[in-house]
Amino acid sequence: MLSLKPRDLAKLLAQPQESPQDAPVLLDVREPWELTICGIEGSISIPMQQIPRAFAGLDPERPIVCICHHGIRSFQVARYLEHQGFGRVINLEGGVAAWARDVDPAMATY
Repeated sequence: MLSLKPRDLAKLLAQPQESPQDAPVLLDVREPWELTICGIEGSISIPMQQIPRAFAGLDPERPIVCICHHGIRSFQVARYLEHQGFGRVINLEGGVAAWARDVDPAMATY
């Protein structure tokens, strides 16, 4: 499994992708109440506990960046997706807390 620091993810998101298949899916695995506080624009939400029921709706060929508050839950989800055959899974190191600190200081934190 790959991991990216927030600044590296920001650079990746800023780059034009050659095809829609190369554009990363930002998968936020936090709980709904956490999403009311902050989130990375363009993320889709599937709380961690729902991943076993909902991962079939994700494209295993696309890169998937797993996101949570500090990077722990997203790491677990990324490993789970890898075991389910997803080949392009990335964990956001430090989660949205690190994103707010390193990329978007205006983002609310908790």
